[in-house]
Amino acid sequence: MTTQSAPTDPFTTLRPRLFGIAYRMLGARADAEDVLQDAWLRWNRQDVTVLQSAEAWLVTVVTRLSIDRLRVLKAEREAYVGWWLPEPLVQLHPDGHDAQHHNTPESAAELAGELSVAFLYVLERLGPEERAAFLLRQVFDYDYSEIAAQLGKTEASCRQMVHRASERVQQARTRFEVPQTVHHQLLQRFMLAAKSGDRNAIEALLSDDAQLIGDGGGKVASFPKPLIGAFRIAMLYWAQYRRLGEQLVYRIALINGEPGLLYYTNGRLDSAQAFVTDGERIVAIYAVRNPDKLAGIPATLD
Repeated sequence: MTTQSAPTDPFTTLRPRLFGIAYRMLGARADAEDVLQDAWLRWNRQDVTVLQSAEAWLVTVVTRLSIDRLRVLKAEREAYVGWWLPEPLVQLHPDGHDAQHHNTPESAAELAGELSVAFLYVLERLGPEERAAFLLRQVFDYDYSEIAAQLGKTEASCRQMVHRASERVQQARTRFEVPQTVHHQLLQRFMLAAKSGDRNAIEALLSDDAQLIGDGGGKVASFPKPLIGAFRIAMLYWAQYRRLGEQLVYRIALINGEPGLLYYTNGRLDSAQAFVTDGERIVAIYAVRNPDKLAGIPATLD
């Protein structure tokens, strides 16, 4: 988004946080950017001299625009073909070269925690206002009085929404505290096993009840339901190796802040794969294949 804002303009300063809120609400980069564009236009029409807090005003505007946009998106996603996964934010690894312009050092703090594909996938279970209240409290640490003002609700109703959302997220989410170095090392082993077609090694790196969820969006082939079990998932990667051989290439990347894989066939990007691990084995794989969601990632190998 191109603006004429000065470097000290509050919108410019707060932009990483505003993007972080909008992206976590919507799960799509383009939709988050649209919300920020709309918020910037409103900001430039606003008499800032009457505002007590620029941050409170901007967060309120972005949150409410995101809620309105999510209501529309939820209706659209009901007709989505197959499983819906969030659009991945990718940073190439290990040289740190940014694949997408907003994933910059300045925004790293706002886009760090609670951003994983698995987390955003679980958030899809929440209603728009419930999701906003949960994120503002649990991720961005706003007080309930601030959340109430941002959502136009009472503090009591906001507390209720956050409590209800927290319970639903905890029930649906398997969370592990794994150092990124451990996650990266495990992923390297998995990548080497997949590249060499070592089916037994692939299976050994997967938990018995591991699941793979694919998102093709009806535009490319994907599984209509999750693939469950270490053996079945290992067979998939082994079959890909048998079919493609040297045409199959993996690249390690940071996907939503965590180590993941970019999967190329014949030099063309096929999918971005996010992994959940307990530190010893892989428990879930989220494979985004919908080409519309891969537009911000290098489409060919260097």
